[in-house]
Amino acid sequence: MNHADHLFLLKNGIRSPAGVWAEFGSGGGAFTRALVELTRPGALIYSVDRDKQALNRQAILIRERFHSRETGIIYLHADYTAPLELPALDGVLMANSLHFQENKLPLLKKIFDYLRPGGCMLLVEYNCDRGNNWVPFPLSFDTWHHLAPQAGFRDTRLLAKVPSSFMGEIYSAQSCKIDMQRA
Repeated sequence: MNHADHLFLLKNGIRSPAGVWAEFGSGGGAFTRALVELTRPGALIYSVDRDKQALNRQAILIRERFHSRETGIIYLHADYTAPLELPALDGVLMANSLHFQENKLPLLKKIFDYLRPGGCMLLVEYNCDRGNNWVPFPLSFDTWHHLAPQAGFRDTRLLAKVPSSFMGEIYSAQSCKIDMQRA
């Protein structure tokens, strides 16, 4: 995958381009860069990863690419499966990170609670249910579609798919925390 693929997978899922976002498991920042590009100046992005060196490399790359951009990025060296002190989020991105969690539901409920009403989660995953040593617990879109409501998410929709030489196909999906006062 390349940067154009990252943009393609995310572009139809950015409902709050000026809001507060978090990317859990951001690693080297390939999808973080796409998120910065798709959000408006003034947006705030929390880039969360437990690999401090990856966050440092990501910060350098993003500064080089978007040196005049006013999107704020807070690099948070933390384990996203542990409780985090975050403001109410307009969006959460998990790109190729949920497949490292065998028991996904407790984490997904925590992510749901981070979102403000109307906020959405963008998921980027391999479209399969059988893992390997590098992608131990992937989940197909069909599996995500059935799991998301168990964590409270609604309006799950498939956004895009791209081929992957590694495991066949990668998809992106959006699932939202419905504002019950407006529903």
